[in-house]
Amino acid sequence: MKILLTGVTGYIGKRLLPVLLEGGHSVVCCVRDKNRFPKDGFYSNKNVSILEIDFLKNNPLPHSIKDIDAAYYLIHSMSSGISDFEKLESDSASNFVKLINLTSAKQVIYLSGISNQKKLSRHLQSRNNVEEILKQCNASLTVLKAGVIVGSGSASFEIIRDLVEKLPIMITPKWLNTKHQPVAIRNVIECLTGVLLNKETYGSSFDIGGPDIITYRQMLLQFAEVRGLKRLILTVPVMTPRLSSYWLYFVTAISYQLAVNLVNSMKIEFLAKDDKIVKMLDIKLIPYKEAVGLAFQNIEQNLVLSSWKDSLISSSGENSLSQHINIPVNGCFWDKRVIDISENEIELVLDNIWSIGGKRGWYYADWLWSLRGIIDKIFWGVGLRRGRTNSKTINAGDTLDFWRVLIADRKNKRMLLYAEMKLPGEAWLEFKIVNNNGKFSLHQTATFRPKGLLGRLYWYSVMPLHYFVFNGMANNIIGYKENKSN
Repeated sequence: MKILLTGVTGYIGKRLLPVLLEGGHSVVCCVRDKNRFPKDGFYSNKNVSILEIDFLKNNPLPHSIKDIDAAYYLIHSMSSGISDFEKLESDSASNFVKLINLTSAKQVIYLSGISNQKKLSRHLQSRNNVEEILKQCNASLTVLKAGVIVGSGSASFEIIRDLVEKLPIMITPKWLNTKHQPVAIRNVIECLTGVLLNKETYGSSFDIGGPDIITYRQMLLQFAEVRGLKRLILTVPVMTPRLSSYWLYFVTAISYQLAVNLVNSMKIEFLAKDDKIVKMLDIKLIPYKEAVGLAFQNIEQNLVLSSWKDSLISSSGENSLSQHINIPVNGCFWDKRVIDISENEIELVLDNIWSIGGKRGWYYADWLWSLRGIIDKIFWGVGLRRGRTNSKTINAGDTLDFWRVLIADRKNKRMLLYAEMKLPGEAWLEFKIVNNNGKFSLHQTATFRPKGLLGRLYWYSVMPLHYFVFNGMANNIIGYKENKSN
C-alpha cells in the first residue's frame, strides 16, 4: 500500500516510518524542508520517497501522491508562538484537506490528545478544531487520542527526567495532582499501524490510555523509583500558570512558548473514556514504570530513534534549515583554525566531530559553554539542556545543545551547525577535513553575521574567549581519544 506520512521529522513520525516500511508499505514522506530528513538509512530505501511541501500554503497536487491509499496527519504547531498556534494548525489542516481530496486516499489517520473534559486548554481545543476540519476529507477519518506519551525522547518523558534527576526536593504547583493515563510509545505506534486501512475504524474516534491512572506527582515519584532515586515533592496551592511555566522553562530543556502551552494542558485530566481500540487490536498495554524502564534501555544502548528536541518546536522560532545552509560571505566575522593531520588520524577526528556536544562536551573549557547556556536561558533562549539524541550518530535537523545541525556529511567529511542561542546576529560553526594534494587538515570555522552595532560589540567582547575556546577545541578534537573502559 502507498502511504502519505506527514510530520515525518517529528517524534512520532520518526518512530512510525520504520514500522510502516517493515510492514511492506511504500511511504511518501512529507517534509517542509528536505534537508531535515535523515539521510542515514532511509534515502536508499526503494519504498521511501520524499515530498517537500509546506501545508501552511495552498499547494498544487504533486503527481507522486495522486494514487495514495491512506495518509497520516501528524502535524501540530503548539510552540510556534503563544498567541497564533491555533490559526497555524487550522490553516495547515485546511490545506491538507484540499490536497487529500484530490487523491485516491481511502483513509486519513489523525493523532490527537485525549479531550474528555468540558473545559479544555487552548492546545486541546485547537486539536479538536483540527479534527473537525479533517472531517471534511473525502477519505474516512480515524482519530486516535493519546494520553501522556512515555518513551525515550518524548517531551513528557524528558521533562519528567529533567525534574527528577536535577531536583531532590521539588516545590510544585497543585496541578501535579491531576490524574492521567500515561501510555507507552510502543502502544501508540501499535494503534497507529493497527488502524491503517482497517474498515472497522473508519469514521471513528478512539482514546489511547495506559493501564495506570496516576497523577503527575505519582509519575515523578515512580520515575524516581525506576532510577533508584529518592525525591521529596511538596505541592503549593497557589502557583500561577506563568510561574509554573517559568519553573518548567528554567529547570527543563523546553522553550518558554512550549512550557506555557504544556502547563495549560497539564491542568486537564487525560483519562480515556474506554479501551475499545486496545481490545479491537488485541494490544497488551505497558504499565508506566515498565515503559520508563524500556525507555532507559534504549537510552543506555544508544537506540533512541527520535526526540522531541530534534523537532523545530524545541527552538526559539520556527525556522527552516534551507535558509541558513549557505554561509554568508559579506559583513561577517570569522574565527578560522587549520590544523594538519595525518591520513591515519582522519577517522578518529571524524569520530570526535560526530560525537561533539551532549555528555562528551566541546573538548575545551566546558564550564564556559555551560555558562553560555545559563546566560542563554536567562535571555529566553534554548540553553544547553537539549543535549543530543544519540551520542555517536548525528543527522541534519538534529539538535546539538544550542546548535542545530544543518549538514552532517561524513562521506565528504563535513559538519555544519547553526546557532539557536540568543545572539545579536547569526552564527555558524563548521568542521571539515580538507585533502590538498594528499596532505590532510582539519578546518574549523566559526562565522558570525552581526545585526547592527550591538552585534559588532558582542563579537569584539567575546573575541578573547574565542581565541582560547576555539583554539583548544580544534586541538583537542584531534588529540581526544575516548577511554573505552568508561
